[in-house]
Amino acid sequence: MALQGPIPVTFDMVFPHGCYVVGEVEKVKDFDASTNGRFGQARDKQSGELVWQVAVMDADPTLKPAQKTVAVKILASMQPVPPAPMAGLPFTPVEFDGMSVTPYVNANGRLAYSIRVREMRGLLPAAPKTNAPTSKENI
Repeated sequence: MALQGPIPVTFDMVFPHGCYVVGEVEKVKDFDASTNGRFGQARDKQSGELVWQVAVMDADPTLKPAQKTVAVKILASMQPVPPAPMAGLPFTPVEFDGMSVTPYVNANGRLAYSIRVREMRGLLPAAPKTNAPTSKENI
């Protein structure tokens, strides 16, 4: 089979309605490396980068409440910093780059996906509208 390992995806494929940061960026524990009260942080098996995670809320209005919050794992050498909050919003909108998903069967026997990203950033500003004159204004 040609598909092995993480499957590359785009932000719009995973979060077509956007998503919002609802938790802190935290270290992901490496259970094999953590012993006797000593915490070992997980590293990505392919890149060797440290693994962090942040909880985000999917803005898809069709999701059930239990499906809205998902953990996104971030591969980075240093702890990522969420974008600054936006005035007037209760949650901070966020976008991700370098995304991939890895399907797996969860403890309930259902298909689930682990989401990994290379970068977390705030929303990109919308392209400015040009005030180009119309053909009637040129007459």
